[in-house]
Amino acid sequence: MPFRTTRRNRSRLTVTLSGTAFFAGIVFLATPAHAQTPSFTIDAALSAPFPSELTAAPTGGRIAWIFDAQGSRNIWVGEPSANGSLVARQLTRFPGDIGVEIGTLAWAADGQTLVFERGGEPNPRDLPLGSTPPQLWAISLSDTMPRLIGDGGSPAMAPRANMIAYVARNSIVVLPLDGSGKPQTVVRDAGRDGALAWSPDGGRIAFSSGRADHSLVGVYDLARKSITWLSPSVDRDSRPIWSPDGSKVAFIRIPPGAPGPFSSTRTADPWSIWVADPATGKGRQIFHADAGTGSRFYPLEGNSAFAWGADDRIVFPWEKTGWVHLYSVASTGGTATLLTPGDFEIFSADMSPDRRRVVYSSNQGDSDHRHIWQVPVAGGAPTPVTTGPTIADLPVFTSDSHQIAFLTADAKNPMRPAVVAQSGDRFGAPQDVGSQTIPQEYPGASFVVPQPVTFRSPDGMMIHGQLFLPPAEARGTRHPALLFFHGGPYRQMLLGANPMGAYSYMYAMNQYFASRGYVVLSVNYRGGTGYGLNFRVPPKFGPSGASEYNDIVGAAAFLNARSDVDSKRLGVWGGSYGGYMTALALARASDTFAAGVDYAGVHDWRSLLKLYAAAGAPATADSLAWASSPLSSIKKWRSPVLVIQADDDHNVPFAQSVQLVSALREQKVPHELIVIPNEIHDLLLHQSWITYFQAQSVFLDKYLRPGP
Repeated sequence: MPFRTTRRNRSRLTVTLSGTAFFAGIVFLATPAHAQTPSFTIDAALSAPFPSELTAAPTGGRIAWIFDAQGSRNIWVGEPSANGSLVARQLTRFPGDIGVEIGTLAWAADGQTLVFERGGEPNPRDLPLGSTPPQLWAISLSDTMPRLIGDGGSPAMAPRANMIAYVARNSIVVLPLDGSGKPQTVVRDAGRDGALAWSPDGGRIAFSSGRADHSLVGVYDLARKSITWLSPSVDRDSRPIWSPDGSKVAFIRIPPGAPGPFSSTRTADPWSIWVADPATGKGRQIFHADAGTGSRFYPLEGNSAFAWGADDRIVFPWEKTGWVHLYSVASTGGTATLLTPGDFEIFSADMSPDRRRVVYSSNQGDSDHRHIWQVPVAGGAPTPVTTGPTIADLPVFTSDSHQIAFLTADAKNPMRPAVVAQSGDRFGAPQDVGSQTIPQEYPGASFVVPQPVTFRSPDGMMIHGQLFLPPAEARGTRHPALLFFHGGPYRQMLLGANPMGAYSYMYAMNQYFASRGYVVLSVNYRGGTGYGLNFRVPPKFGPSGASEYNDIVGAAAFLNARSDVDSKRLGVWGGSYGGYMTALALARASDTFAAGVDYAGVHDWRSLLKLYAAAGAPATADSLAWASSPLSSIKKWRSPVLVIQADDDHNVPFAQSVQLVSALREQKVPHELIVIPNEIHDLLLHQSWITYFQAQSVFLDKYLRPGP
């Protein structure tokens, strides 16, 4: 149920208040006269463009990324200037908040052309005319208008020739990028193809082919027009990568029966790395995870760390120590070398063009921020690239290996691209790229600096959070307070804007609540990332016992013990898995929580798990799943709640809200409802985010800031 890294959307919303329908615009014009005037608006708090898909060109030292500026999604590039700094400029000019995504940027081999995906989700504005199919577009750095390649996605650029491979209608298609030829379907098999990877000489394409209960890795030879399957088995094979000389392909193999999502099972039949001959298909295992800790494969959150380095060593992620770390192993096998030792986690990584170094993001020494580090592929002491009270993530090397680009933010400044120059073993200060895009109305200067806090839940689990206090001039009295729970649950909130779009907006919303006089505690509850395997996969989690409810109790006790909190005005909000946490809090502890806002939460685990079971995930007993669901405690639910969900939600079935609202009506629980027609879980339209946040502000003020 996670939000993705992409952004927002607008559609007409239907708002139902106690059974009466209103247009959203009418409902949100009214603000309680007694409410404290905020120093900024929700619109201003969400005004900064959000960057994603940061990628480096294979030559020329350029970088590119996508900026989502209040729903207007466009590609930007950073190009070297005379003094060596990168100068940002907008490349595409697609119009405003229309709900069409852009993703998967791919550079041509000459570093002069970008290919990108556009569309792929039903368009909230145009749905009566049909869905928007995923399309591939190309634009050169000298163009003013992109040109349409055709329907398709997952672009992969040939390393030398002027060719592109992509997936269209579940087939692999190749096409000359300059338009000199027609699309040619080269692979159409029984699986769902993806993870396309060209051989270094551009003559073959490795790919994965997902089947119902297993997946294969194949290699298509363009000259021979044939497929070679690499050591096919009953396992799930994925992530093919080529050796630098093109003589071998490595891939990850995961045995069947791996634990499904929301599981409390930390181990599985151990995964492995295989290396195969792309000509004959014969392969062998060169690495096998140990039984026990680390036997269940867990990838990085961001950029891939599975790559073929110098001296014939393969870099990969492994959770052997109970923390996600980087290792390298010889392609012929042998003992794996731990590259990043310590009690911290790795979130994303990239390999240098010369294949001798890996740059990565981690929370080493600072679990509330993220920083960039560098380490040799062969092993050695990691070197810090960024430091201080900032958040730096998703690093990539530029083509000359002398600069590292990444996304960065802090408590007051939004996420944006930056670069660090390297000279020998020394790194310069980070330089913003595209800071001119931050609008004047962005209120970061008025943001408070959240405080890192920890508390123990009733069962002894140590929980981290970020505490947002009202501005100094508003202190000295008891305030209404809020608990916030992120989604995922495999996510982590930080002491600043988040590298994922939805959580960056939610961070801004917590800042808005603080500006209005709320004390806000953003809770990194068990099941999230950043604190190791035992925290991410806790006992009796989710449908297996809802042990995370302990973190709700502990967080409420933490706030209620503060002298600046009015314990009778405690609320809760969250989206997706955070919506489940909100519903769990209101259903089991209505005597503690005065009100809450539940966006797209899970309310009955039984029906959701049936969908996952149909996809091959292990089943959970219905009785335990029901006991772990908010609806099992509906008779104790008395607190008012605002329920919000998009009705084209692909992550959490809309039926979850149907079930909840029906039960709330039957129990006569005060509730309000917003249904967002034709929208998806991630909210494609910027205006949908504005409406969601404005609605919950009005609702929570109504119950937590009562006036005359």
